[in-house]
Amino acid sequence: MKFTKMQGLGNDYVYVNCFKETIENPPEMAKKVSNRNFGIGSDGLIMINPSDVADFEMEMYNADGSRSEMCGNGIRCVGKYVYDYGLTEKEHISVETLAGIKYLDLTVEDGKVKLVKVDMGSPELVPANIPIVADGDRVIDEPINVNGTEYRMTGVSMGNPHAVVYVEDVKGLDIETIGPAFENHERFPNRVNTEFVKVLDRNTVEMRVWERGSGETMACGTGACAVAVACILNGLTEDKVTVKLLGGDLQIEWDKEADKVYMTGPAEVSFDGEINL
Repeated sequence: MKFTKMQGLGNDYVYVNCFKETIENPPEMAKKVSNRNFGIGSDGLIMINPSDVADFEMEMYNADGSRSEMCGNGIRCVGKYVYDYGLTEKEHISVETLAGIKYLDLTVEDGKVKLVKVDMGSPELVPANIPIVADGDRVIDEPINVNGTEYRMTGVSMGNPHAVVYVEDVKGLDIETIGPAFENHERFPNRVNTEFVKVLDRNTVEMRVWERGSGETMACGTGACAVAVACILNGLTEDKVTVKLLGGDLQIEWDKEADKVYMTGPAEVSFDGEINL
């Protein structure tokens, strides 16, 4: 099977052109290729498929084989792949995901995609639709007890569920302990991605993320979008936010009038390869 390893801010996936390749058991394949000791090494598997409703379909699996609705870093890499590898000549494309159709604007330099701006759609704030177990019509700055400590969380779905938590020290956080406790907490029926955030100023925040099914990753595009929305809802930042992740920066804007979140960031090819299955 031919593949391409790509990364967006260090959030890395194995990409397979399923116009040419066939994967019989994607969950098992995701576990195999994601293994960093015995496989290729990645946060998961992304299949680029034909679509009846968009230019392409992104079919995504986490490192543990679970299916994921959407990945912001992953979809930017899909945009770069389909242009750079000649599947399209368009600089404005649509991609079908389990979280709906997303629209991408590609910035091309010297025949290659350098930046991708993604219309991530509208943030979902209704708890039942995220889903989060809650009483009110939104979860904003709400207490949650995890491992005997009370945190304050804001719940947002960007096609997948996020709990945004503010902390004093992002760098020193014991994320290997607290991340799984949040992910599997009883208030999150479908598990949850958790963003641990420190606000630096009105236009800048830093975060680390624990992604359900993958653990800590270098970056999470949907998570960065959820963080920006949460910060704006809590009155902590302006509507345009630079989100600093372990792998680099993403520019996030929430156009509240149109109720759309836009994410702009890079996408890179690490290498092409072939694996004997």
